[in-house]
This record gives sequence, structure tokens and C-alpha cells, in this order.
Amino acid sequence: MPEGDTVWQAARRLHEALAGKALTRSDFRVPKYATVDLAGRGVLNTVARGKHLLTRFEGGLSLHTHLRMEGAWKVFAAGERWRGGPGHQIRAVLYTADRTAVGYRLQVLELLRTAEEERVVGHLGPDLLGPDWDPERALANVLADPSRELGEALLDQRNLAGIGNVYKSELCFLLGVTPWLPVGALPADRAEKLPGLAKRLLEANRDRPVRQTTGLHRYDLFVYGRASRPCLRCRTPVRVADQGDGSQERPTYWCPTCQTGPVPAPGAPQRWREKYPRRTG
Repeated sequence: MPEGDTVWQAARRLHEALAGKALTRSDFRVPKYATVDLAGRGVLNTVARGKHLLTRFEGGLSLHTHLRMEGAWKVFAAGERWRGGPGHQIRAVLYTADRTAVGYRLQVLELLRTAEEERVVGHLGPDLLGPDWDPERALANVLADPSRELGEALLDQRNLAGIGNVYKSELCFLLGVTPWLPVGALPADRAEKLPGLAKRLLEANRDRPVRQTTGLHRYDLFVYGRASRPCLRCRTPVRVADQGDGSQERPTYWCPTCQTGPVPAPGAPQRWREKYPRRTG
């Protein structure tokens, strides 16, 4: 599931493979850009902005992509067999003389002038892995609506950019509160810890192939993906429920003993299923 660390890794892979090289061909498999070919344009860089990717080309042009839930960029050597999904899931291909970058299941793909990038990322809050990180502003954004559920405030990329369902659940566990706690009820000492803790988690994982929040050898995550399994601290079975209005899949995990605060009523309807098995023991 792409979150800020995953997107940062994707940006680094694309940058290392393409930056400083000229495209020999491009192939955009979406109707709007089906006739566009960027052959001959040099690739300047690729950067992550929260969960967004921006690949910049000579001539003031940028490719904006977003991985959403299941998107991915894969990089292959010239002539190497592509692996990442069936061909009909490919949305973009960027070719250089020695590398090919293939974008699978990209839910957002658009070409725009580099000078207009703020149109697509200007709404984002401080980026946990970006040069604009500002912990005071991020915390003020999260706490701005005291009645809002903490989990929803953390997922709102306008507050701070880079947190998804995994880090939402893990952060709330580490703070000892449920994701349904109104942010106005978050104790001041825990609120003060929130920005730094979030940044440390993402920074610790931006170079790891498997996300890890526990520091334990056998277990990668404290609660996410561990429904009905014992909490690593107290052995109470971890619980899972939906959070949000149901418009997106947002399975949310918590320990009913280690975390205080409101929780959904037992038997509340769930609109998701676990699709991402994890190495959590």
C-alpha cells in the first residue's frame, strides 16, 4: 500500500534510472495523451511530494502521477521482460537507451507545465519526507478541527503529507489512543510527540524494502494487518473496523486495551477485505 515512504522510494528509483538521460520514446496509454511522444527530451529529476510523483523534463514539462492504492512504477534494463502486472494495467512507459520505466495501475496521470505544479500539489500540508517539513504547522493543521477523528485528520493530506492507513493505525497505537478519538481530546503531551514520531517512522522506512515500526525481529507492525492476533504488548486480540464515510477502503486497526478512546459499535458494517497479507507473525 503506497504511503509517503513507498512513494519516496519510487521517486528515487525513477530518478536514479532516468535523470540526466534523454528519452528515446514515451508511451502514454490513456486517451488524453495517446498521441504524445516525449522522445528527445532530457529527464531532469523525479521528486516525491507526499503521495504524488513529479517527473520533470527539459522544456518545462512535468509528468504528475499518483499511485493511490495499487499503483507502481517499475524500472527495467533495456530488453528485460517487464514484471508488474498484465499489459492492460500499464498506463505509461518511459524509455531511455538503457532503462525503461513502466507505470502500472496509475490512477492519476497528467502532463503539465512545470511552472504549474502547484496546481496539483499546492494544497498539500508539510511533507514528512520533504524539504518543506514544518512540525509546528503540521500539528496546528491536525488540531485545527477539535471534533474531527484523529485518524481522519492524519489521513488528510492537507494537514501533513505522507500518512496512509498503515501509519495512521501504527501512530495511534504508539500514542496510546484510538483513531476515533476527537483530536481535541488528544492529551497535550501526546499531541506534542505526534509530528516527530510520524517523521521518525517514515524516515526509518524510506530505505527499507519491508515497512517496520516495532523494532522487533519477528514482527514488522504493531497492529496493522493483525486483526484477531494478540497485541504485541498486552496480548489482547487486535481489532479492525472501517473508518470514514465508506467512500474509500480504510481498514483501521487498534488494541482495545493499549489504546483509549471511542471505537465503532460491535458488528458495524465493513466495506473492505484484507488484500495485503503482511509478515507480522
